[in-house]
Amino acid sequence: MKRRILLVDDEVAVLLTLKAVLEISGFDVDTAASAREGKSKLRTHEYDMVITDMRMESESAGEEVIAAARAAAYQPAIALLTAFPVNDESWQECGADKLLVKPMQTRVLLQQIEQLFVSHQAKRAAADAALAAVKPAAPTAAAARSNGAAAPVKKAATKKAAAKKLPAKAAARKPVATAAAPVKVAKKSAKAAAKRASAKR
Repeated sequence: MKRRILLVDDEVAVLLTLKAVLEISGFDVDTAASAREGKSKLRTHEYDMVITDMRMESESAGEEVIAAARAAAYQPAIALLTAFPVNDESWQECGADKLLVKPMQTRVLLQQIEQLFVSHQAKRAAADAALAAVKPAAPTAAAARSNGAAAPVKKAATKKAAAKKLPAKAAARKPVATAAAPVKVAKKSAKAAAKRASAKR
């Protein structure tokens, strides 16, 4: 699969020359002749790399393209292309990953672009690894029990135990009731016999 590059430059001659050089080298190249057009394409397409000029319709136009590229979810590598001397702090503060100074020999340009692809992929891999390391691990069985996950099991066990104990209690009460009944009948019979005996006298 070809790597896609977006070139943003208001100098048509530079744009077409770079496009031809990169396409011959196996890249899929899209172009934009202004920062506005570049930002629009960044929103509607996905690119592996963005190469933008600094000064176009305004002196900060390149910074706007870089900011839009930084905001893109697909996270492209970003190179700042300029014919003007720029110190390291300036272009790094803009958010660019690489500074390309024009005019540049084709061989040197391609080498720098390849180096940028490699370093950007390594940076993304490191960021993904760091993100994976801080993700919360799945809760252990002990943690689940401490969080109350085992409570329903305990409740169910308690209900079963109660159901087993209930018949035993009921059975324990029955003999008491049935044993008391004959005693009452015997007392009534004794009283009746006493009355009959006194009547005869």
